[in-house]
Amino acid sequence: MSLSNAGDWISVTVHSKAPAAQDIVTLELISADAQPLPAFSAGSHIELELPNGLVRPYSLCNDPSERHRYQIGVLLDPASRGGSRSVHDDLSVGGTLRIRSPRNHFALTPDAPALLLAGGIGITPILCMAEALSAAEAPFVLHYCTRSADRTAFLSRLRSAAYADCVRFHFDDGDAVQAFDAEAVLSNPGDSTHLYVCGPKGYMDAVIATARRLGWRDEKIHFEYFAGAAAQQASDGSFEVRLARSGRVLRIAADRTVVQALAEHGVEIPVSCEQGVCCTCITRVLGGIPEHRDLYFSDAEKAQNDQFTPCCSRALSPMLVLDL
Repeated sequence: MSLSNAGDWISVTVHSKAPAAQDIVTLELISADAQPLPAFSAGSHIELELPNGLVRPYSLCNDPSERHRYQIGVLLDPASRGGSRSVHDDLSVGGTLRIRSPRNHFALTPDAPALLLAGGIGITPILCMAEALSAAEAPFVLHYCTRSADRTAFLSRLRSAAYADCVRFHFDDGDAVQAFDAEAVLSNPGDSTHLYVCGPKGYMDAVIATARRLGWRDEKIHFEYFAGAAAQQASDGSFEVRLARSGRVLRIAADRTVVQALAEHGVEIPVSCEQGVCCTCITRVLGGIPEHRDLYFSDAEKAQNDQFTPCCSRALSPMLVLDL
């Protein structure tokens, strides 16, 4: 297969694995055949096929000019569904695994001033952006919010970076003077500045809401969620899907996702995050009205009702007709 096509699967070796902060490890992945890795841009992610069979996306956090390695940082989630736990427990130096080559749904706007806001492990794509902006000599400021210094991934790297003067740290257990003030940071948005935010959902929701209230235009606000809300709700009902290519009609029970129900009938849809975040499972909708529960599509894209994320989204109409 060609390594130049985003989405291809390639084999890599775990070259190094080290703690980056409390409950966070960094992995350096290199090509298993010593060939240069596919190029990537700031904000890109790769998908790892983990030893336990799960596929999970992780943002790249090294300099995007590098072709000899990929670097990721992974937080051990106390509520892990198996992904972060497998990274921490099952991957070791010298081991090999398959990854999907980089894709980018959180890209930087070229040649524009940037305000970078990271919460916790949300630093990973933001760090890559800082590297790219610094290399391009583009103006930016990075605000990094964490619980404490010992939970701050890449702390020494950021403090010693060529762009260290552009970085502001905010620790929940620190002095009040260094606390993150969203109102002050986001006030007076410039016409050319773009905002990039990544972190826990509550943090991101608060930042985005504040930015909009203070006059930031939606086209200048860029974000990437790491996890969605639980897909299942007590009020969920059943509905049907029709597979347009075969005409088959299948019922989706209240306690099953579309992906799960189709798999039980031999129809496999590629999945990764399983929370409507990464876009791996996006499927065209030819008829009916989806109930969008993803964190990937914009409101305008959802309103078109021509695609949805079957890993978590459901139906508002009695039937969805899918391009399958």
